[in-house]
Amino acid sequence: QHECTLIDTGIPASFKGIVDLVRKLDKPLTNIILTHPHGDHVGSLDLLKEHFPKATVSISERDNRLLQGDMSLDKNEPQTPIKGGFNKKLKKSADQLLKEGDQIGSLTVIETPGHTPGSISLWDSKKLTIIVGDAMQTKGKIAISGQLVPLFPFPALATWNKEISLESVKKIYELKPTLLAVGHGKIIENPNNFINEAIINAERKLVNV
Repeated sequence: QHECTLIDTGIPASFKGIVDLVRKLDKPLTNIILTHPHGDHVGSLDLLKEHFPKATVSISERDNRLLQGDMSLDKNEPQTPIKGGFNKKLKKSADQLLKEGDQIGSLTVIETPGHTPGSISLWDSKKLTIIVGDAMQTKGKIAISGQLVPLFPFPALATWNKEISLESVKKIYELKPTLLAVGHGKIIENPNNFINEAIINAERKLVNV
């Protein structure tokens, strides 16, 4: 690998740490992929794009509407309100719109809606690694987006649709990753038993609602 790809940009305060890491890796940052456009995932996008003007910014076609401030829902989508905080002052926009199966370097786009209507995950089939954004969290405990974790409730509170989130994580589970990286919490090695347990817990809670 002769270049860097960044997945999500964090909050504005994340900017310096990202720049320092790219400098340490001594490789150009060529791609910035957004798993979804909540403020804590796009917060330093403007600063990074100014610092790395040649980097291509990518987001799913569906969530690009959210990035542009369009909170409307399609007729075929559950009509539950979109939740979470969005950065309305964002100046930069996406250069590339993504869909299922698109390839960026070694990463394949997997559509994993639920947290937002157009959330995506990135799958490295050679390393069996998946980066899922907020489709799951490991902070507090391993849980599917929409399932409340009292020690860290924010992803659940910002989730658009619990049922769709569950179906997306079943899709992730079918890939049988050996490494799971999330937006909030530690990376998990050999995560499949944990993912399966999270699926069972979510199914149980949804049945009891």
